[in-house]
Amino acid sequence: MKKQLQKGFTLIELMIVVAIIGILASIALPAYQDYIARSQAVEGLTLMSGNKPTITEIYADQGTLTGIDDGAFGLPATGDLKGTYVASVAIKDGVSVATFKGSGTSAKLAGKKLTLTPAPDATTGVITWGCTTDAVKSVVPKSCR
Repeated sequence: MKKQLQKGFTLIELMIVVAIIGILASIALPAYQDYIARSQAVEGLTLMSGNKPTITEIYADQGTLTGIDDGAFGLPATGDLKGTYVASVAIKDGVSVATFKGSGTSAKLAGKKLTLTPAPDATTGVITWGCTTDAVKSVVPKSCR
């Protein structure tokens, strides 16, 4: 009499595989969500960074940051600069503020602001840029942490 070999997996083996997949997913999902939020935050910094040369040039010409506002000196008006995740970029006295959209954006960025602040050196006239935010620090670019 010949023995028949059973082929396939046992229920225990399948349950172990499902448990392993669940553990891997619980680790990967938050990391993926942070990755998506970081890519969205970069959009705000990129939109604001486009104004840095213009603000620097105006400061070199005027000698002051006062009055370097959106819509003046060829800078875009409020609402002209926006993106997929950024609702608007506003400029007041050289300080650029990107406001993220409330919906369609990561929960860690929704409605938050990213701010680029110029700090001119009085002796050399060189501007260094500081970046601050009210968003979760883990999702903003390293220069803003």
